[in-house]
Amino acid sequence: MDRRLLGMRAEGIARRHLAAHGLELVCENYRCRFGELDLVMMDGATVVVVEVRLRSRSAYGGALGSIGAFKQRRIARAARHLLLTHRALARMPMRFDVVALDCAEGTRIEWLRGAFVAAR
Repeated sequence: MDRRLLGMRAEGIARRHLAAHGLELVCENYRCRFGELDLVMMDGATVVVVEVRLRSRSAYGGALGSIGAFKQRRIARAARHLLLTHRALARMPMRFDVVALDCAEGTRIEWLRGAFVAAR
């Protein structure tokens, strides 16, 4: 199966998992020149930027281990762009979460709230 289709499937699994826990979808696959945000959701009055990571093997540290400082900066820059284009969101607190799907362990879903902090 091609990587794009796998990514879309993983994002769908993550979106449904988060919705089952009360989060509401604002947008998905937000793209700008700084990068892409997989999911943007609301958790009450908090804007939640969600990075979805999929790993079929744990040989390289698993899905959670794949988000380094460079990727965090890209996500933060794209989130700042989102706030500039969606002014209502700019007045709300923001959190960066990661939903990791490790297929090597039978599609285990791990949701890490507040996975990293980025300056606004």
